[in-house]
Amino acid sequence: MNNQKIRAIGAGVLVVLWIALTAVSWFAPPKDISEAERRPLKQFPTTNATTLLSGKFMKDFEGYTLDQFPLRDSFRKIKALFHYNALQQKDNNGIYIVDGYAAEMEYPMDKASVERAMGQYNKVYELYLKNSNTKIYNTVVPDKGYYLAKENGYLSLDYDAMFSLVRSKTPWAAWTDIADCLALEDYYYTDTHWRQEKILKVANRLLAAMNAPPAQAADFTAKPMERPFYGVYYGQAALPMEPETMYLMHSNVIDGCTVYDHTTKKTTPVYNPAMLTDKDQYNIYLNGPQSLLTVTNPNATTDRELLIFRDSFGSSLAPLLLQSYKSVTLVDIRYIQPEFLGKFIEFNDQDVLFMYSALVLNKKLI
Repeated sequence: MNNQKIRAIGAGVLVVLWIALTAVSWFAPPKDISEAERRPLKQFPTTNATTLLSGKFMKDFEGYTLDQFPLRDSFRKIKALFHYNALQQKDNNGIYIVDGYAAEMEYPMDKASVERAMGQYNKVYELYLKNSNTKIYNTVVPDKGYYLAKENGYLSLDYDAMFSLVRSKTPWAAWTDIADCLALEDYYYTDTHWRQEKILKVANRLLAAMNAPPAQAADFTAKPMERPFYGVYYGQAALPMEPETMYLMHSNVIDGCTVYDHTTKKTTPVYNPAMLTDKDQYNIYLNGPQSLLTVTNPNATTDRELLIFRDSFGSSLAPLLLQSYKSVTLVDIRYIQPEFLGKFIEFNDQDVLFMYSALVLNKKLI
């Protein structure tokens, strides 16, 4: 076979492949979400005279075709492997991997974002806590980069500056540092979060600061979940990574508690079986991102109450604090404005803990 025939065959294969991919792009039903990236995918844009003449249709259509491209996840993986291995780039899509641990490259500290979050903290304080008989505490959950980035040559937040800024903007709260209670192995390889079975020392650091009895390791049993856990970085990095095993910490206290969702007005267990098939398995902890929950402990030996302003890190930590309180209320001020809290919570004689992660504080999410 001469070179001319080989080139003709090659060109023919490319044409057939192009036609096939184009046909699938146009006629296959569009997907609503990317399971790997955990985000909604763009849908076919609105077609009318305004969008066509303004050029908006073509701009939106380009985004639509990129999101709905056939075998998109496979091509993302090939691209990631090429950039990461062949080109020796240190990250892909802002995600880097060291010794199997994937982390997000978070840099620099967004001072305005942190100050805005502290403004929300102060609004809660002025509205409800200033003249109440509450004891107020504050901490920040360091992300995985605190233990991984700098020593491996990656850009990193100035965590000391962030912690100092948080403390200076909330002088009315007692600061508790938990960074030294954690190590890299306390986090998941493929996810941003800490592992619940590894954070009893964090729980006891906070309980000690709040003058509450410590949690005893002997009271807990770590039970593995059958479904493999794929963290958020698994899809974002588009690189081959092994799934992990998620463990739930059980105890007589935890298993006897109930969780009331003030939005849905439904009551569930601390670990809701309905969340086992959720696309983000970390939502098994207290039903995931919810604006306002109250956990009631019928086996409490005290009348103490705890109020936590938190993100998803707090969802997995709160069960380890339950034995010291008759109720634990969890608030996420990303989803509920402070002005509305007075309709649901009576602020009086509680322990109050502000605990958001460094990543949330740095991303204008509060």
